[in-house]
Order: sequence, then structure tokens, then C-alpha cells
Amino acid sequence: MTVTSAPPHPRVFSPAAVVASCVGFMLIGALQALYGPAIPGFREEFGLSPSAAGLGLSAHFVGGVAGVLLFDRLYGRAGNRRILGSSYLLMAVGAAGFALAPNWPVALTMALLAGLGFGGIDYGLNQLFAVGFGHRSTAMLNILNAHFGIGAILGPAVIGLVGSAHYPAVFLSFALADLPLLLCLRGVRDRAPQPSETHAESYGGQVLARSLGSVLAVFVALYVLHVGIEAGVGGWEPTHLETVGYGAGFAATATSVYWLMMTVGRFLVAPIALRFSAQAIITVSCAGMTVCLLLAAIPGPAPYAYAGVGLFIAPIFPTGLPWLHRAALRARRAGALVIAASMVGGVVAGPALGKAIEWSGVRSVPLVLGTVSALCLAAVLWLIRATRSRGPHHRSR
Repeated sequence: MTVTSAPPHPRVFSPAAVVASCVGFMLIGALQALYGPAIPGFREEFGLSPSAAGLGLSAHFVGGVAGVLLFDRLYGRAGNRRILGSSYLLMAVGAAGFALAPNWPVALTMALLAGLGFGGIDYGLNQLFAVGFGHRSTAMLNILNAHFGIGAILGPAVIGLVGSAHYPAVFLSFALADLPLLLCLRGVRDRAPQPSETHAESYGGQVLARSLGSVLAVFVALYVLHVGIEAGVGGWEPTHLETVGYGAGFAATATSVYWLMMTVGRFLVAPIALRFSAQAIITVSCAGMTVCLLLAAIPGPAPYAYAGVGLFIAPIFPTGLPWLHRAALRARRAGALVIAASMVGGVVAGPALGKAIEWSGVRSVPLVLGTVSALCLAAVLWLIRATRSRGPHHRSR
């Protein structure tokens, strides 16, 4: 019997481009995390109310969603280097403009521009990593997104070190740090691999056209809900821990540990992703996240349970993208939809959870989030059934 091996997977990134991409994700993580700690500086500089100062991050997110959708339109038409290069330049110009803005309307416009570049980088690199490493794509996506977490931890630390009054220097330094990454784009393959090139069929999960809309809708729901949990824990954990008897300093530290565990979790899951399917990893993640949130309702183990939530929620975003690409090969815009949905989830989570907690009380925070987590688990189980391979090439891992 003759055994034919699959042709080698086309290389999308040179080693230097992989490193530059990880640095780029550190920078977009830092940018997103800079706005909050810099709010006292905005308020003093422009004489803003707290709600007006908060519009900086909102403008960033609006630009991010627009960037994802805009660059999705260009994906496959313009070269990958041009898309990523334009995104880095937009983010650099926006961050520098925000640092040097003479008034708040100009600053908001620049935050929107920086967000546009942010969205292009977030979408472009996630899309290329999802199809660019063959069976290693899930592991590489987790490593890429772990660097986002490193940036999100370092950004506020830098603001804390230099003081919020010096936020212009931080944003300007960030803009300058973007520019050397342009030199590494020559290591990015300019033509995106097509689904046939990734041999996605060999990993199973392609769905019929008539069920594709339902699968995409449930993937979008999964991303909106899990990002809502991510933002909800980050926003409400300190308040909940203080309400059940912990000190403010301890509660703030515990919340930092939650974000740290999310970053650590993505590094830890990278080797696991080489041995187990995305479906299995996400199922365990959602189940573990639900259990940890229920445990967080008990005051004693609550801080440790929240850390567990960070560990379990970590792989969901990056691990779901390769699964989505394999399940919906015909839906070219599937990746853009879920990435944009994740950003929208982060925006709407605050008001929606605030209303639910206002009705049920602060002590119910982990139970409300646990209910949402159970919905994530139900969505994953439905997707596993809907995307189960019917073909002869399916293999379990």
C-alpha cells in the first residue's frame, strides 16, 4: 500500500516576523490598557468629567470594530504586508496624535484612528496565525494572544511608574515603538493561504451550507458571552471581594492576579493544543470557568476561584479561531465577525452586567457571570454536534 504524505504547509511568517507579530500584540495590549490608568491625566489636561474622560476608551473600541470590518474587506484583495503596514502606521499616528492633541475632540479623533489600526492588527494577525501554521495554528494563536496580555499588564504599570500626568510621553513612546515593526513585514507572506492550502478538511468540522448561518451565529454568541465574562470579572471582581469582606488593596491585587493568570493560561495551553482538539480544550475551559465562578460565590475561596477563571478563560478566544476556520471554510468573513463581536462584547458587558447586578446585588456577581458561563458551555456543546465531521478524513486528536 502506498502512503502519500500531505505537502508541506506553506510558510506564512519568517521567524523574525513571528517575533515582530508577538511584539505587535504586546503593543496593542498595552494601548488598550493605557486609557484607563491615564484618565486622571486626561481630566486634568482637558477639564473633563469622569464620563467624558471614559470616552477615550470607547472611541478606541469603536475604531477597533471599524478596523476589523474595514481590513476584512481588504483581506485577500490587498497584500498582507500592506494591510499590516497600514495598520501599524494608523496606530502609530493615532497614538502620537492622542499624545499631542490640543483639545479633547481632537484627542478622541486620534483615539478612533489608533483604534482603527488596532483593529487591523488584531484581525490581520489573528487571521494569518489561524491559517498560517497548519496543525500548530492553535498553539501559535495562544502564544500570540498571550503577548497581548503581557502588554495589558505592562501598560498600566508604566503609567503607574511615571504618573498619569505624563501620559503624553507614554503614548508617544508607544507610537515610536510601532515603527520598527514595519521593517519585519518582509517576512510575512503577501498572499493569504487558501483553505485548501491549510488542509482544513483533514481536521474535520466542515458544515453544510444550510447550517452555516446557525454555526456562525452560535460562534458569535460564544465570543460575545465569553468576552463579557472576561470584562465582567475584571470590572466587578474588586467590588465583589470588598463586599464580602476583603480589603481594597487585596481586592485590587487579586484582580491583577486574574489578568496575569489569563496570560499564563495561554502560554500553558500552547503545548496542550498540539495534542488535543480545539473542541476539547474549549469544552474543558468553559466547564472549568463555570465551576470557578460558582466557587467564587463562597467568600473564602473567592480570590483563588477568580484566578481559576482567568486560567480557564484564557484559551477560548485564540483556540476558537482555527476551529471556526475549519468549520466554516466557505464563510470568508467568519473571523472578522467573531473578532468584531468580541470587541462589541467588551463594550456592552459593562452596562448589561451593571443592570443585572443592580437588580440582584453585588454578592450575586459570580452567580450572574456563572450563568453566562453555562450558556458558553451550552454553545460549545451545540457547536461540537453541529460541526462534527461526516467525511472519511476525520481524525480525532
